[in-house]
Amino acid sequence: MRPHVHSALALTGGDPSGIGPEIAIAAWLARSTANVPPFYLLTDPSLLAARARQLGIDVPISETTPDKATEVFHHRLPVVPLAARFVDSIGKPDPANAAGTVEAIDRAVADVFSGAAAAVVTCPIAKKPLYDAGFRFPGHTEYLAHLASLKTGREVTPVMMLAGPDLRAVPVTIHIPLSDVPEALTVGGIVNVATITARELHTRFGIQKPRLCIAGLNPHAGEGGAMGSEDEAIVRPAVEVLRHAGIEAVGPHPADTMFHPRARATYDAAICMYHDQALIPAKALAFDETVNVTLGLPFIRTSPDHGTAFNIAGKGIARPDSLIAALKLARHLADTESHAK
Repeated sequence: MRPHVHSALALTGGDPSGIGPEIAIAAWLARSTANVPPFYLLTDPSLLAARARQLGIDVPISETTPDKATEVFHHRLPVVPLAARFVDSIGKPDPANAAGTVEAIDRAVADVFSGAAAAVVTCPIAKKPLYDAGFRFPGHTEYLAHLASLKTGREVTPVMMLAGPDLRAVPVTIHIPLSDVPEALTVGGIVNVATITARELHTRFGIQKPRLCIAGLNPHAGEGGAMGSEDEAIVRPAVEVLRHAGIEAVGPHPADTMFHPRARATYDAAICMYHDQALIPAKALAFDETVNVTLGLPFIRTSPDHGTAFNIAGKGIARPDSLIAALKLARHLADTESHAK
């Protein structure tokens, strides 16, 4: 079932030992001043209430169901209770919380497939407590792709996009050592990531003819082979395949000249060869406003572009800016996709 245009966003609470609970509260408190779209929070209500008390915040919480969330949202923070309960251990991740953390993700995905939610927005999770509890997936995104595959019966390839007000950047390789990147890069891999990016820039971002700028791997994009062979042997052939497929792609371009204002004006997304090549410019330009968007899923998923921040959890200093940006972008993408269908 397609999500209803008026469905609220499903927000997972993330690791409860981190800043997820407090930035969710802060986002709700900013609902009027920051035009935050309606969401409901999947969490343990007692943990959320305890965190609010610990922070000295008087926030009205209403246990509800996804279909009632939008009407509740304007007056009370809608919480859809989890079956699991959380251990309240601020700043100290506990494997005992893994069941609830995963349950929230499971239920958010189920809600978006049933039409009860318009999109999934996720607060940050930590991998180690999940691993300690037997979680067998490399990370959050891989698990979401697994759930999507189970629901659709087909393989899903997730693609990470960092989307900010001035830059959209997509890494082809992500969480691998830099020394492994050259061997991991393939023509097919670059083409697949770029094709998914172009498709979703059109269907979800509403860009009629997406323009992609493909970064080179090496300094000066290899300087014609003088600084490494990968750009001529792998990246350039991938760009040619994309262009033959009708995708407006250029490159490989030297990464050190791709991110100044005049360059950014010439493309809709930068396809980068490795993690930091994409994330450094994205975060440098707009650290608090950049959103992690997972492309390639059969539903919309956004997330703040920061981690659990255990070191500041419970101190009342965590900023909700990136979560608010993630909520607003999820709403915009859901509305754009709905109008396009």
